Amino acid sequence: MQKITPFLWFDKQAEEAANFYVSLFKDSKILNVARYGEGAPGPKGTAMTVDFVLEGQRFTALNGGPMFKFTEAVSFFVNCETQAEVDRLWNKLTNNGGQESQCGWLKDKYGLSWQIIPTNLGKMLSDPDPVKAGRVMTAMLKMKKINIEELERAYGKQSGRKEKK
Repeated sequence: MQKITPFLWFDKQAEEAANFYVSLFKDSKILNVARYGEGAPGPKGTAMTVDFVLEGQRFTALNGGPMFKFTEAVSFFVNCETQAEVDRLWNKLTNNGGQESQCGWLKDKYGLSWQIIPTNLGKMLSDPDPVKAGRVMTAMLKMKKINIEELERAYGKQSGRKEKK
């Protein structure tokens, strides 16, 4: 069993959100839905908690009411291998009320923050050559959705070609 599980507080969209997130990622599924019963704080029969897995990571979503909202202080960082994966997740998560932000950050329609980031970005930003890393940082700071080809161009590569060692 996973020792630490992110626990997400929703007003009343926990089940809807969990189903949405499960639809976005491979190896994902709903594990259990516990429903409010008679005399509970939520309407009888509605989801109280939803346990689900995204890419092997377990989460719990709670319908706890409108008292608490998500903030950018907590986000989910998604490593993406290709531009197609960045584009697909970005488009799905910003659709129907999501909000784009800077540098690969966005909020989905439920207000949860995500970072949709290509796996090679960290390598480029931590390059020992500060000029190359600086060019990548400058390019990234101008972006909302990350464009891998533009980052690679800033880094000094030709798209689709490996850098010579």
